[in-house]
Amino acid sequence: MSAEKNNITGYFRALDELKSSDPEFARFFIHFAFDEVVNHAPLEPKTRMIVILATLLGCQGLELYRDMLPVALENDVTPVEAKEIVYQAVAYLGMGRVLPFLRVTNEIMQERGIALPLPPQATTTLEDRGEKGLQTQVDIFGKRMRETLNNEPAETRHIREWLAGNCFGDYYTRNGLNYAQRELITFFFLAAQGGCEAQLLSHATGNMLVGNDKSFLIRAVSQCIPYIGYPRALNALRCVNEAAEKLNKIKE
Repeated sequence: MSAEKNNITGYFRALDELKSSDPEFARFFIHFAFDEVVNHAPLEPKTRMIVILATLLGCQGLELYRDMLPVALENDVTPVEAKEIVYQAVAYLGMGRVLPFLRVTNEIMQERGIALPLPPQATTTLEDRGEKGLQTQVDIFGKRMRETLNNEPAETRHIREWLAGNCFGDYYTRNGLNYAQRELITFFFLAAQGGCEAQLLSHATGNMLVGNDKSFLIRAVSQCIPYIGYPRALNALRCVNEAAEKLNKIKE
């Protein structure tokens, strides 16, 4: 039994309820989620918690997120990092789904005596966010991103420009998380919400390009199975395998 398991079960209010009302289910879920999964090819605790927070945002697991955020903060996820995960989720999930998580995050931080607002993390302005966002896309995915923007039809070019300026310029350029962490949380926003396999494949590739290799992503997906179930996890693994195959062919 890991120290992390004790932290998690200590905060998991749902588990206390289920131990009384559904003891058999609670017993095998706890064993699977907090022994079997945690201890199989484990991730470093901080990384694991970052992945789980992003996954819970993606699958709209607000009540579990409420229990998990304090655990994340006790496993070296900083308040700035936690907020950056929530902020970036807006680009992939929409404000309609993220606002409740932002409110819960603020509540928990205030309960823990964390002063809000947190220090600013922006590195762009309204004037340069488009170019810096596009450069970030190029840094992660390669020069083809400029060609993609230039070749976009006029009627949809604004969306590509928003993708560069808003998604990447407003979020990815911020301090608090590095490119590898931002690509990782994006992957799990997409994997957990489902139905985004085309984008999931692109971001599986992006992860590998910034150093989150196939083995690492498989371990990360494995850690999320208790929270998103097998179908979405298997879809994510298929995208990981496909991205790895494509990159290997490019290298050959």
